[in-house]
Amino acid sequence: MSKYTKEDIMKLVEEEDVEFIRLQFADIFGNLKNIAITSSQLGRALNNECMFDGSAIEGFTGIEESDMFLYPDLDTIAIFPWRPQQGKVARLICDVHKVNGEPFEGNPRYILKKAIQELTDMGYTMEVGPECEFFLFDIDENGRPTTNTNEQAGYFDMGPTDFGENARRDMVMTLEDMGYTIEASHHEMAPAQHEINVQHEETLQAADNIMTFKLVVKTIAKRHGLHATFMPKPKLGTNGSGMHLNMSIYKDGQNIFYDPNDVNGLSKEAYYFIGGLMKHIKGMTAVLNPLVNSYKRLVPGYEAPMHISWSRSNRSSLIRVPATKGNNARVELRSPDPAANPYLALALCLRAGMDGIKNEIMPPASIDRDLYTMSRAERKQEGLESIPTSLPDALLELEKDKLLVDTLGEHITKNYIRAKKAEWKEYSAQVTQWELDRYLLNF
Repeated sequence: MSKYTKEDIMKLVEEEDVEFIRLQFADIFGNLKNIAITSSQLGRALNNECMFDGSAIEGFTGIEESDMFLYPDLDTIAIFPWRPQQGKVARLICDVHKVNGEPFEGNPRYILKKAIQELTDMGYTMEVGPECEFFLFDIDENGRPTTNTNEQAGYFDMGPTDFGENARRDMVMTLEDMGYTIEASHHEMAPAQHEINVQHEETLQAADNIMTFKLVVKTIAKRHGLHATFMPKPKLGTNGSGMHLNMSIYKDGQNIFYDPNDVNGLSKEAYYFIGGLMKHIKGMTAVLNPLVNSYKRLVPGYEAPMHISWSRSNRSSLIRVPATKGNNARVELRSPDPAANPYLALALCLRAGMDGIKNEIMPPASIDRDLYTMSRAERKQEGLESIPTSLPDALLELEKDKLLVDTLGEHITKNYIRAKKAEWKEYSAQVTQWELDRYLLNF
């Protein structure tokens, strides 16, 4: 049930002197889009009467069926703290509907809501806590982003070594002004790399939070004369950025992942959930790691998982079970990166995990040693499989996984795979600086 009514929104906008309202939605790749209206048009928006051209959004519709409508989710109302205090700017996250009033099957938020409804029908809820990493780089004299930084800080370093400390503090304060609870923030492993952890929330709100988080980080970085990027691997020879997803399942308000009598503190449902994730992870990778660049993060030596395994505390595993108890018990999936569409990523995680619970899929035994230092023979002896090592390989796995295709639906599956294959084809045709350095003189 919605916390706010239309009357509540109208009153808030008037009392807070809000002049502009941004009606936001995401495309199938997780890019945030919006239409801005003035407060005089708010009533029309709250009556679901704001129309836009869906054919202008890649992966949405053709020109022959382009009219679409935005249905605001009233509970997502938020005022942007960085905008003027007179004539403020607010936002509402919207669902996309067709002319006949039906939900648009190409709207990622709708895909997640469908998966959540299935979970609700089973008597469960899922909460998610994301850990988003990003880089803060210099911009050039024309305001364009670079990958340059003079910073040399490392893990958990602080100012003055951490040049991004002030920007990160302002990001946290802005997020808290917007009503988000920030659990922690810190400098990450690589120079100019940072992490801010948002408190776990119900699945749909968690996905909305990730979208808002990216907007806030980029906006505040720009105000500090920096460029924030969620590109998974912007620099050679250093760590990439991940988006670890911490997931818990609840029933009647109780976390069902915890069992104090189990050697690992895990319930059978937790084991099954892990088993479901491991069963479907190869196909999920095409969405969790959606860019050509994503697979340059998933290489040896940079703390990103490459092999399909789980462990109680081993941070080299794909899935880690942190040492938490009771209602804080959770499963951490470590392969996703922050370029992923959070709505689609969480829909796949939810349905894969619930497939494990419904079909009682037990995972193999945990591997509690450092996977990064294991030889190929040792990995073979353990029966370790790898996640896909390139975007085309991941797309092939996605096409083969019926559960994942069913989750995404025909519209998104077709358009997503088509676009990503085109992305790979375009990348493969590039002549890179590495090729010139390697071949130009010798051949």
